Amino acid sequence: MNIEKRVTELVEEKIADKPGLFLVSVKMQGSGKLVILIDGDTGLGIGDCAEVSRHVGHHLEEENLIPDAYNLEVSSPGIDTPLTLPRQYVKNIGRQVAIKTTDGGKREGKLLSLTADHVLIEEKIKTTGKKAELVESAIPTDTIAETKVLISFK
Repeated sequence: MNIEKRVTELVEEKIADKPGLFLVSVKMQGSGKLVILIDGDTGLGIGDCAEVSRHVGHHLEEENLIPDAYNLEVSSPGIDTPLTLPRQYVKNIGRQVAIKTTDGGKREGKLLSLTADHVLIEEKIKTTGKKAELVESAIPTDTIAETKVLISFK
């Protein structure tokens, strides 16, 4: 059985009674590190990570799915991890984001909303000789290569 598929099932099973939590990704790295990223609509507690870790670890041992030594890491996506799921976009509405488009372009602005086919941001557009203006821009989701939340230390 595919390890990542089984781990995904185990995580979904564990968080089924917590509708505010969701699975972002499961990756088995060649180094023997199994990385599970979970997130929450209103945040994620260390206890949630520990519960998922215990549940998954217990079943992996019981089912002997990974014959070699492995490290299990359960956490929320780091701030440098790109947004991949619609729920992550919704959770970050109101925050500043940097978007790389598939044509190599870069856009920055406040995330306003997400629809099935585009992301709406408010960005500063500077035209020659004029003051920068705030403009709402719709960016088609199929042209987005990567979106990251920007952190301000001001």
